[in-house]
Amino acid sequence: MKVIIIDDEMLARSIVKEYLQDFPELELVQECHDGFEGIKAIQQHQPDLVFLDIQMPKINGFEMLELIENPPAVIFTTAFEEYAIKAFETHAVDYLLKPFSKERFGKAIQKWQLQNQQERKNTTADLLNSSGLTPVQQNRVVVKDNGKVKIIPTATIRYLEAADDYVKIHTADGVFLKNKTMGYFEETLESQNFIRIHRSYIINVQLITRIDPYEKESHLAVLSIGVKLPVSKAGYTRLREVLGI
Repeated sequence: MKVIIIDDEMLARSIVKEYLQDFPELELVQECHDGFEGIKAIQQHQPDLVFLDIQMPKINGFEMLELIENPPAVIFTTAFEEYAIKAFETHAVDYLLKPFSKERFGKAIQKWQLQNQQERKNTTADLLNSSGLTPVQQNRVVVKDNGKVKIIPTATIRYLEAADDYVKIHTADGVFLKNKTMGYFEETLESQNFIRIHRSYIINVQLITRIDPYEKESHLAVLSIGVKLPVSKAGYTRLREVLGI
């Protein structure tokens, strides 16, 4: 069974390495000090298990996992419990709260070993589908663009558009795809700045110049960039509440 450790703290990595010695069936194939290195290592080795820190420079652990197709089973190692513990407990993903003992480490391994392969994949996927995991993720979106990682500040997003299993993120720098649902962004983005005006669109309200009537019980939102987007009856009600009209 192949294992990867991803943590920016050398001491934390060394502790996990030491504890792994009690589990000869687990082979450590690589240590990584940030999320970028972690993405490459996971793609290269296709590990069975990853020990992953949450708070890391550049991109955090959750953002790193979002960029991986079919992410592996994960045991999180973290010193920050206030944002994450509830999500972990809800989705049965185990976590190790730093500093953790060898006994606690062993229990996490045992829990993972008792899961079947499908359960291991499902727990990671379920966790990533939960919204608002950390405050950082409410202020930016991390995407892959031609094999490179791009960080998009939410303030630069013009609007979002549903596209099958993806969401198109429209910005001044172009359009980027994210493998998330519109519901995820509706819950995660700041509700005073981003409004779902239609089942297929979420817009940055700062860009609205006017709202025009359009057909029966519907409207068009006209943005300062010249784009016109449909507004449903429910979306119009939300806009009026936020805009105070």
